[in-house]
Amino acid sequence: MSEAPSALAVTAPGLADLCAAELRGLGIAVSAVDEAGVTFAATADALARAHVGSAIASRIVVRLATFEARGFAELERHAKRVAWGRVVAAGRAVRLRVTSRRSKLYHTDAIAERLWPAIRTVGGRVASPSSGDDDADDDTALAPDDAQLIVVRVYRDVVTISADASGALLHRRGWRLATARAPMRETLAAALLAAAGYDGGGPLVDPLAGSGTIGIEAARRARRMAPGLDRAFALEWWPAHDPAPLARVRAEAQAAIVPRAPHPIIVNDRDAGAIAAIETNADRAGVRADLDVRQGPASRVVLPAGPGWIVTNPPYGKRITGGDDPRDLYVSLGRVWRSAAPGWHVALVGPAAVATAFALPLSTALTTRNGGLAVAFLTGLIPRSP
Repeated sequence: MSEAPSALAVTAPGLADLCAAELRGLGIAVSAVDEAGVTFAATADALARAHVGSAIASRIVVRLATFEARGFAELERHAKRVAWGRVVAAGRAVRLRVTSRRSKLYHTDAIAERLWPAIRTVGGRVASPSSGDDDADDDTALAPDDAQLIVVRVYRDVVTISADASGALLHRRGWRLATARAPMRETLAAALLAAAGYDGGGPLVDPLAGSGTIGIEAARRARRMAPGLDRAFALEWWPAHDPAPLARVRAEAQAAIVPRAPHPIIVNDRDAGAIAAIETNADRAGVRADLDVRQGPASRVVLPAGPGWIVTNPPYGKRITGGDDPRDLYVSLGRVWRSAAPGWHVALVGPAAVATAFALPLSTALTTRNGGLAVAFLTGLIPRSP
């Protein structure tokens, strides 16, 4: 049997280490971790476990070929040797996403034109402009006629060709259709929970819940509900796909679900529209009964018996605050939590300066981007009184 190709679990900036730890926890042997994501052997079992179980990866791609090409003749010669038939079925629409940097082959459209003849030899066809759109409204549906994405990266004259194994981006769990202001992606919320060390072993409170992404991800994590259990993936329509491992992993994931979150999960927002969004999303996610949904000021949230976790995405930036300075809110919340939550874990997303305003012993776990802004994951433990 030939050696399995490599797969890359693509992550948002700064999240690769958390994703690597997650994949190891799923029983996947990680071979490399870098800024782009996490590399592992693309066995059928590993691809199934990563797709069903990863809450942090954004997309998983499988490498088809890597070669050097400084001219189009060289590119065409290597393209004929790529195992396109492993991932492209006859009649399947294909999209090419080509990038090129610091290479003699720099014109991305011309690179794509030279690859199409080889793809057509296995029956692949050019996707229509609207086919397989990453921004499609349907979060989970995937059909055999959806386009197969092929990612082509040319860097310093080295061409890497990979097939997207995921389909729709993995942050699309299928439950978040209702949104409040500046919603956080599900993958980012899952990473924040992981950075906080949240495992469902105590209560969790999000006092600034927005559309409820953090609380819903926490409830599903506490109930051991695999993030990719209820969705389809592009690899299921590959000619080389073996359905048995994916079916087995899905069955294992279904059997692992517990009936209720073992500890309270409180989600609060002062906006009625946000509350409606939380309830709608939680219903779709199957965790409405696990959430204690409250409406009111964040500083007045009564915490359950703890200690536990306070995990939230506070307002920051003009896109949220309308230009108002949110530091008064930070100061108020910091004062309330120091008094009411000694021994609790805290995890926040925001500019590093947020830690100073909260006056809590927070440190930067990692830096990433949220809504186009550079932010930090700030984590810490509220000190107990001496």
